[in-house]
Amino acid sequence: MKKIALIVLLFFSAPIFASYILIPMDADTQKNHLKAYGITYWTLEKQQKVKWLLNYRGGSFLLPDIEEIKKECQIRGVSFEVLSTSAAEAILTEISSPSKNMEAVILEKAPKIAVYTPNGKQPWDDAVTMVLTYAEIPYETVYDEKVLDDELLLYDWLHLHHEDFTGQYGKFYRAYRSAPWYIQEKKDAEALASKLGYAKVSEEKRDVALKIRDYVVGGGFMFAMCSATDSFDIALSAEGIDICEPMFDGDGSDANYQNKINYNSTFAFTDYILERSPLVYEFSSIDMTQKRRIPKQTDYFSLMDFSAKWDPVPTMLCQNHTALVKGFMGQTTSFTREQIKSNVLVMGENKTNGEAKYIHGIKGKGFFTFYGGHDPEDYTHRVGDPKTELDLHPTSPGYRLILNNVLFPAARKKKQKT
Repeated sequence: MKKIALIVLLFFSAPIFASYILIPMDADTQKNHLKAYGITYWTLEKQQKVKWLLNYRGGSFLLPDIEEIKKECQIRGVSFEVLSTSAAEAILTEISSPSKNMEAVILEKAPKIAVYTPNGKQPWDDAVTMVLTYAEIPYETVYDEKVLDDELLLYDWLHLHHEDFTGQYGKFYRAYRSAPWYIQEKKDAEALASKLGYAKVSEEKRDVALKIRDYVVGGGFMFAMCSATDSFDIALSAEGIDICEPMFDGDGSDANYQNKINYNSTFAFTDYILERSPLVYEFSSIDMTQKRRIPKQTDYFSLMDFSAKWDPVPTMLCQNHTALVKGFMGQTTSFTREQIKSNVLVMGENKTNGEAKYIHGIKGKGFFTFYGGHDPEDYTHRVGDPKTELDLHPTSPGYRLILNNVLFPAARKKKQKT
């Protein structure tokens, strides 16, 4: 009898060993949201699966209880909680309830990431390379030669740096045509196009855009910000049409080229009017920069609320600790709502101003997300401005949207063509 009592005593006094690590992503408990994505990616690299708890405490992550993971969280300054098996099961039971707008999505494999960017660009020239570096998520760079050689097939996820795929050098002509950096970049672009066998930069960039299109149609995921969004679609719609003025490509544009634009070729936009003047810092009517009248103090956009169980993809891409995100400017700040195709999903918008900030769609077997603006923590980033120090913005909601997209391919499921 004493022996049985001793066994019972030992059973109830023994420590309850934890089986899971919860990385909370709410506003109150997570000290560094951005590096939390890096921890999740690092765990996937170790061939460990992760559960992404959609709409649970800001989109938290449930990881296996491994000492190495806890140490890495401590090193990187990421808040975490250790859970018993029963506590983790209780959370998953809550999430599975039909009455809860939540879902647990399994992340299986760290996606291989490519950033389309020219040589010589610094990581702080682009918000995505900056946040990938800060979150300690590895990436490789590709540019025109690699794209034309079909090397995109090696990657799961592609980000387009702030490129001008129309061959108009970012429409910087009026303000910077005498600047040494502009002259050099134009010279470098022309030399590269010539090396690759093209007479014009616009023709070379068109073929690059077509290769990127094929990558997405074949099942890739593309993420673009700022001018890479609308200039990409414009390049696709202007295939075989000269829309460049002489200062860009040495000869005049096609007569009446607006009426020749093929909107069926684009990913996201339709019925837009191109900006003909080389002296106007704008590509088309897609962008809202010149049309918006919003003071900085009240410039916010709202994230849409989706059904986690029925629409897990947009739910994943909108995970955040707030539904209201600070706005920020760029060459392409946001998108004219009426010029977005009906099959493209608006995930973030400013209803008052009639603009979309954050959109997503399916193309063939692949996916794309367009995010307006240059830097979520630099309201009016200009050429030559100092880089953003992300140590000052470790909980940035605007940057979280970028990292949601980085993790999305880890959970990607095959979709029907639309």
